[in-house]
Amino acid sequence: MKPPVDPILIHLGPNFGIHWYGLLIVTGVLLGAIYASWRARMDGENPDHVWNGQVAAIILAIIGARLYHVFSETRGGMIGWSYYRENPKEILYIWQGGLGIYGAIIGGILGVGLYAWYARLRPLRWLDYGAPGLALGQFVGRWGNFVNQELYGPPTNRPWGLIIDPAHRIAPYNDLTKYPPDTLFHPTFLYESLWCLLLFIVLAVIAHKLKDRLVEGDILLGYIIGYS
Repeated sequence: MKPPVDPILIHLGPNFGIHWYGLLIVTGVLLGAIYASWRARMDGENPDHVWNGQVAAIILAIIGARLYHVFSETRGGMIGWSYYRENPKEILYIWQGGLGIYGAIIGGILGVGLYAWYARLRPLRWLDYGAPGLALGQFVGRWGNFVNQELYGPPTNRPWGLIIDPAHRIAPYNDLTKYPPDTLFHPTFLYESLWCLLLFIVLAVIAHKLKDRLVEGDILLGYIIGYS
């Protein structure tokens, strides 16, 4: 199995285009916000706060995701702090890739918290509304990794394994003498995507069925535990 489409959905020039990855991320964000606004409305809250707070959450999520990538040190040929400290201007080259989900989560939570403080809301309540939607968004967004041929695991002989083009491989799997072009790899993106879908369902059911027994922050904590 390998992606049947070009990673760039629409080419708008030699150095610019609309990528499948970006489209899927935006779709996931919108679906998550739709769920969160529905939950807020069910509790008699103004759902507009979801859409207003999402602006701060998205901005800080992108900043957090980039900083996590920049200051991380990874193995397998991926660039990190040892590279960026020698090339500091490339920290801003976000279009070349390099975002870390953990930084995005931290930044997003901070964004919701700041908006809640500004709007005089209870932050844990609104984070509880958003936590299941975050898992739903990740379920959708991870398919961007499939299109980009990234987030794969070690070799496998399972029929659902991925074929990764040599240009997209990291060490040691870019050694074609040991790992020929038809080598199959575990679709790690798929495992995480399906897990996030399950996590969304579980959290949404708990939030709906047990809301009278929960305290504020329980659903957020459930997301952190479940995603970890």
